[in-house]
Amino acid sequence: MTVTISRHPFPTENAAAGLSVLENSTESLIDGLEVDSTRLGDAFQLSLTLAKSRCLLDPEASNLSTWQAWVNAMQVGSATFVATMAREGEIRCRIAEKERVLEATGPQRYSNPGSWLTAFYLAVICREKDRLTTLCHVPVSLLRESGAPYDEFVYSWVEALQAYWLGSPDLGAKLVAAIDGTAPQNPHISDPETTAKILYPPMEVFHRLVRENHAGFNRALTESIEWHKEYWSTEDNALQATGLVALAPLAMACLAYDASFPIEVESEYLPIALLERDWPGEFPT
Repeated sequence: MTVTISRHPFPTENAAAGLSVLENSTESLIDGLEVDSTRLGDAFQLSLTLAKSRCLLDPEASNLSTWQAWVNAMQVGSATFVATMAREGEIRCRIAEKERVLEATGPQRYSNPGSWLTAFYLAVICREKDRLTTLCHVPVSLLRESGAPYDEFVYSWVEALQAYWLGSPDLGAKLVAAIDGTAPQNPHISDPETTAKILYPPMEVFHRLVRENHAGFNRALTESIEWHKEYWSTEDNALQATGLVALAPLAMACLAYDASFPIEVESEYLPIALLERDWPGEFPT
């Protein structure tokens, strides 16, 4: 039985004008990366905001412009970590329909585990296998060099996803470490609410995926979307475009869809054209 979860209310009156401004700002940032590649972090954040914002007026992600925005965000995210792994010299990356020559950056504050997870989720959603493999060869030690403060379980979650994609035998141990690290009684969790409602639920969805538990997967996916909605419905969060799409649950659902799992959750938080891979392969990425 399919469960439908509506998206929390979000104003649309000035959405078109806002999207135009956001698109121009993103384009300008991306075009400037060949001059200053250390702006990759800003370009990544803004391009992801644009991709999610396009789903406000196009909740199914059925328009070409929406797909292009998601591809651009994925490309910037992947380029971020290619540049991070290179300590010197130039790298070549396709971003926003152009081949671009960027400078190696080495570790930066923005090349942290949170950004890596976002880049991984985007590559999953866009079905970019080669980019996923490249991301999964980014050493966790390199992410630590960013100096950004992250709870230890986040590094374990990165390691679990890398182990899954690369077929490593320590997947189970890494996933257990990640899930155990999110336990409410853990005194080292810096933000218990975000951990409980945003960071932990995709781990449980993934757990059911690797166990090939179809019913458990759909229960966990439903719960993750419900938690996402609750988190982004608060007065402090409701007007942030970040909440328009449930990025991590969407990525887990894409993995499951590609593994022929029945997906029994429908929601604007899970744009169906992205979930059901309507666009991948249509255009060079």
